[in-house]
Amino acid sequence: MDRTSLLRCSGDMTTNHSTARVLVTGGTGMTGGRVARLLSERGVDHRIASRSGHAETGTPPFDWHAPDTWDAVLEGVDAVYLCYSPDLALPGAAETVSAFAARAVSRGVRRAVLLSGRGEPLARRAEEEVRAVLPELTVVRCAFFAQNLSEGFFLGSVHSGVLALPVADVPEPFVDLDDVAEAAARALTEEGHGGRLYEMTGPRALTFTEAAEVVGTAAGREVVCVSVPPEAFVAGAVAEGVPEEAAAGLAALFGEVLDGRNTGIADGVERALGRPAGSFEAYVSRTVGTGVWSAR
Repeated sequence: MDRTSLLRCSGDMTTNHSTARVLVTGGTGMTGGRVARLLSERGVDHRIASRSGHAETGTPPFDWHAPDTWDAVLEGVDAVYLCYSPDLALPGAAETVSAFAARAVSRGVRRAVLLSGRGEPLARRAEEEVRAVLPELTVVRCAFFAQNLSEGFFLGSVHSGVLALPVADVPEPFVDLDDVAEAAARALTEEGHGGRLYEMTGPRALTFTEAAEVVGTAAGREVVCVSVPPEAFVAGAVAEGVPEEAAAGLAALFGEVLDGRNTGIADGVERALGRPAGSFEAYVSRTVGTGVWSAR
């Protein structure tokens, strides 16, 4: 719910060297991979948590749903990036993530960043439950990721020329994941972010039709957005390799949050980074040169 990343690092950033080791859950994914690369660029010791483990950072296998894997990845860790898979807004996520946070605190973790979503009641519940055990939690509550169109679920839709959604076309202030990752990296390594909530969006809202047109024009191909019944969306997602249960969860989630409730612009990027949020058009301009949208 990855392309070559052009990560931004402000020259005035100062890393807090009291952070000894960061655990990045979802560290091979869209957001976690960016966070891990930023930490590496800044010389911060970190571990990358994934189900298969990560030999390069010496991290054993980790599974959100296997508590017996938790202690080993938390060894020597004092800060954690919490990116729950498949989605924080799904049933059971709040209990799992808060239990992991409690285990992390018992192992010495005092700083954490939680990736969350806008307008999602179950994600909000997870935020509250994790903050109950880790009061200095930093929450990055995000709009729809722009990179879903180049790295995520909708890349195949761009290639096919049809972006099918189980909802009516609505405006969404797409957020650039480079902004999200930079905010997370700062919160994990700098003072001044503990206990904060950063609601992160782009600088303006576009409908999915408008977003598809921007991508299509840059890529030199036609991309249209259409509304389809939820069952058709699920069938299409399964055909793309998404497990049926996850596809049904996505359809339900889209039907809940893509109803106009998240159209408003938030100032979380500017508050966290001290600069304006990156625009959707700037993201597209950077991305088209990678060839990810080239004809297939």
